[in-house]
Amino acid sequence: MAFEPPRRLVRALGETAPDGDDWLAKLPEVAERAVARRELAVERVQVPGGRSSLVVLVRTAEGAPAVLKLAPRRARPESERAALMHWGGRGAVQVREESAEEGVLLLERLHPDVSVRSLPEAKALLEAAGTLRRLWVEPPDSHPFETVTERTGRQAEAMRAGAAADAEVAPLVDAALAVRAELLAEPPERRLLHGTFRQSKVLAGDRMPWLAVGPDPVVGESAFDLARLVRDRVEDLIAQPSGASTTRRRIKRLAESLEVDQERLRGWTLFRAVESGVRARRVGREQDAELLLEFAGWL
Repeated sequence: MAFEPPRRLVRALGETAPDGDDWLAKLPEVAERAVARRELAVERVQVPGGRSSLVVLVRTAEGAPAVLKLAPRRARPESERAALMHWGGRGAVQVREESAEEGVLLLERLHPDVSVRSLPEAKALLEAAGTLRRLWVEPPDSHPFETVTERTGRQAEAMRAGAAADAEVAPLVDAALAVRAELLAEPPERRLLHGTFRQSKVLAGDRMPWLAVGPDPVVGESAFDLARLVRDRVEDLIAQPSGASTTRRRIKRLAESLEVDQERLRGWTLFRAVESGVRARRVGREQDAELLLEFAGWL
């Protein structure tokens, strides 16, 4: 079968990955080799799929449903594998093979078209938060993961460059960088985090009702992980006359339900929204940038 990457993946790699074209050019060959090596029967490529990997629905030689995921090195697939192995299926999708092959993951099949985002908003937040709680565990000794300090340090450099080139975002960037410095002065805990958690990253499963997929794992405090969930469905929040007050209530509710400090959650929500907004503007996604920066202004 032809392993044609979805448009969403091609567009995302074109925005963020200087090596994207090279990986995409090699992708059909890599996919065919991975399928043949595992004696898999291919059903279909998942569309629209993710922004950093090709997801293929397959069946094993025994007929069991599975997912073959292929990702470029810059998407850190080996870090994803290490996190999934450490979680061991608790709150997250399971790895189906012990052996490691660079850039290739064989995973448990969930229901790829059914995420918690399909639920009413209040129920979706409840289920997503419950899933996230199960992932917050002690990282393994000598772990291979980035820390929140390291990741946000890289992001801060890009944010400063964005602010230097765009005076409109400079006040928000200054506020975000100031709150980052305060938060990192006294980090309260050290947990293995999903890293890119949101409602669309929680899929329906058979083994458990809901399981997380697609981590970009990082080690740090829980509030950093929860911050991305606060702005889920941001387009709906912006469209509401009461969007700002709804956001403040959401921060309070999530902080209380997951026993996270409310001010730390607000701070990381601000930082992550500004970082995402500046990045969206840098790659030309102006509508996304406007939504994110308006949201950040509420905080």
